[in-house]
Amino acid sequence: MNNEVIITCAVSGAGDTVGRHPGVPVTPEQVANAAIEAAKAGAAVAHVHVRDPETGKGSRDPALFREAVERIRDSGTDVVINLTAGMGGDWVPSEDDPSLPGPGTDMIGPAERLAHVEELKPEICSLDCGTLNFGGGNEIYISTPAYLKAMAEQVKAWGVKPELEVFDLGHIRFARSMIDAGLIEDPPLFQICLGIPWGAGADTATMMAMRDALPPGANWAGFGISRMEMPMVAQAVILGGNARVGLEDNLYLDKGVLASNGQLVERAVEIIERLGARVLAPQEARVKLGLKGAA
Repeated sequence: MNNEVIITCAVSGAGDTVGRHPGVPVTPEQVANAAIEAAKAGAAVAHVHVRDPETGKGSRDPALFREAVERIRDSGTDVVINLTAGMGGDWVPSEDDPSLPGPGTDMIGPAERLAHVEELKPEICSLDCGTLNFGGGNEIYISTPAYLKAMAEQVKAWGVKPELEVFDLGHIRFARSMIDAGLIEDPPLFQICLGIPWGAGADTATMMAMRDALPPGANWAGFGISRMEMPMVAQAVILGGNARVGLEDNLYLDKGVLASNGQLVERAVEIIERLGARVLAPQEARVKLGLKGAA
């Protein structure tokens, strides 16, 4: 069991959730306020996506990231900023010619996926460590070995800690190869992502198998989406990991009760403390994760 737990709050995400919950942050100001709210509730880390303010859809516009990050930093709230670097890997084959991209495709190279990270130098950014069938249609999320190696090399040079997001055992296997090649500095940081169609399922056996596949000395957190969010908080802590919650992963506090990011963090804090563990503050999290900003 982990007795000193880091909580990450994924405050918005890029999924099609805006129409299902009026509280999902959309504008950079709303995203920043959500990160601040989560920090005040007990989250040490805020995982940040941005959205197009006009449509509510996920965006990779560096200007939107810049505004959100500057608002968080200017607020004086201490929180570790973790920027997504997962946008720009969506591929949907054309119905007329499957060799060509169809509507919904947004495919760019590694340098462009990291443009906002290079500019803003967050303490952490995510690296999605493999390709994945996504949802029930033809959408594929593409993250190739060559792209990931290039991205890992860049963020290492910038002093940004990559959060190695793994959706299946093969992703861990590839991440370990990058560690062995010296592309990832010690201690590595993993996020075990469970319940996303069609990655690994959100259950005890799966989380344990993925934990057991991690390299010795790795820091890790885990989450489950939807109704498995809070059960996976408890499970991750019991198995020795840290926890993630937030409106990116789940919209509800209880059945039929829409949540805020702050409420989800508060619920996670309660679970963790009832297990007898302690929630770490941001500076303690920096030390544990080996971040450049650690004192």
